[in-house]
Amino acid sequence: MKLTTIITIKNMVCPRCIKVVREELENLGLTIESITLGSVVLKEGIDQKLKDKIGEVLLNNGFELLEDKTAEMIEKIKVEIISVVQSFENIELDLFNISDHLTQKLGIDYPTVSSLFSKTEGITIEHFFILQKIEKVKELLRYNEYTLSEIAYKLGYSSVQHLSNQFRKNTGMTASHFKKDSDNLRNSIDSIGN
Repeated sequence: MKLTTIITIKNMVCPRCIKVVREELENLGLTIESITLGSVVLKEGIDQKLKDKIGEVLLNNGFELLEDKTAEMIEKIKVEIISVVQSFENIELDLFNISDHLTQKLGIDYPTVSSLFSKTEGITIEHFFILQKIEKVKELLRYNEYTLSEIAYKLGYSSVQHLSNQFRKNTGMTASHFKKDSDNLRNSIDSIGN
């Protein structure tokens, strides 16, 4: 029988995070079978002493080893939402339904997932999704790659006005004001909703 260990990690939000976690775990002498945002499958079992060491190394790099099942589920939800928003060019967000997506990816009915998320995080999944999209809008505005109209289309907004209203509601400023104000820094993806 093949022994593996699955560990769930908080704050893995990008390919760079995967690289850092991979390097740190390999530096501990661990063999990685697979690694994705928020999850690592190790080819070996680990004892509590090694688990503590892994937790310490992860914490030193801005990550957190999750052992609580609720925290693991919340992290999976966040990772799915972040992945969708970050890969927006590969997904037709105007046809995208977050509840259907999470139900399919997590294998749990949406009302259960939604209730758990809201109780634990203090915001709804839909609001967390909106906040992630707003951060993506900020990024795209900063890089000046797309017009606001193109951004609205790519991120699945029904109109530029809808995007503008949502942007103002969540940031307190217009998108054009944000674009002009070089002192406005974006929020880190893993801090959104906290």
